[in-house]
Amino acid sequence: MFRSTLITAVAITTTFAALAAQEGQKNLVQVAAEAGQFQTLLAAAKAADLVETLSGKGPFTVFAPTDAAFEKLGKKTIAELLKPENKPKLAAILTYHVVGSKLPAAKVTGEKSLMSLQGSPLAIEVMDGKVRIGGANVVTTDVMASNGIIHVIDTVLMPPAAPNLVEAATKAGTFGTLLKAAVAAGLADTLAKGGPFTVFAPTDAAFAKLGDATIADLLLPANKDKLAGILKHHIVAGEVKAAQAVGLKEAKALDGTMLNLHYDGKVLMVGGSKVVATDVMASNGVIHVVDAVILPAN
Repeated sequence: MFRSTLITAVAITTTFAALAAQEGQKNLVQVAAEAGQFQTLLAAAKAADLVETLSGKGPFTVFAPTDAAFEKLGKKTIAELLKPENKPKLAAILTYHVVGSKLPAAKVTGEKSLMSLQGSPLAIEVMDGKVRIGGANVVTTDVMASNGIIHVIDTVLMPPAAPNLVEAATKAGTFGTLLKAAVAAGLADTLAKGGPFTVFAPTDAAFAKLGDATIADLLLPANKDKLAGILKHHIVAGEVKAAQAVGLKEAKALDGTMLNLHYDGKVLMVGGSKVVATDVMASNGVIHVVDAVILPAN
């Protein structure tokens, strides 16, 4: 088995030594295709609609699992991931292997972690001359392409589970009042387990504009329905990322009313509130941060 692994490693290294001579001539997808060791990775990139991205300008650093690395997952798991309904999950896995800059091995080994395009960090370990990225062994480095660089790894990396909307808001640390209101309105469980939802989330500072007395009144059990209506006015069914939101004139909120959206080319306004941060991703939706509480019309 050791001899087989050694032969495979030598074959990969030899193949890439030849390809490296073509540096700058072919993009990442073309280099991977010619290497002959990444058929599953390329099929997955196609299924996840990432081929065009990885063929584009970049630059990218790709920690590329070989076909043998994918085989460790088992045929059943691979087949499941390639299904159209699992496209978001597959895209998350693949983008977890990509960094949005060109990093040769010398730079990679000088870091403790790298931020992946998926949004989660990749831990880097260097021990006894061997490099591990996210728990996978790096077996070949510095395979150059016109739009980036490939480092070959022996295991498919799995991103950490994304937090749900409630967990993402809690982690942000600026939505204490919103979370308290969601609990008081009986919506916290829905936001944690339901969805997907798009939440236009007012910060603590946004709620503070209402005044302490108003907030205290809304949090009273007697005003649960009113509070729920206000919060639902900030929530849209489905996942609407910023790129899509800027093209909308309105969106139907969970309270049944319409939210007016306006984008002037620089700032997105929702119901009169300014969107100050976008695309805070969660496992069951997305959060866009707003600077004021959006009150539904009476």
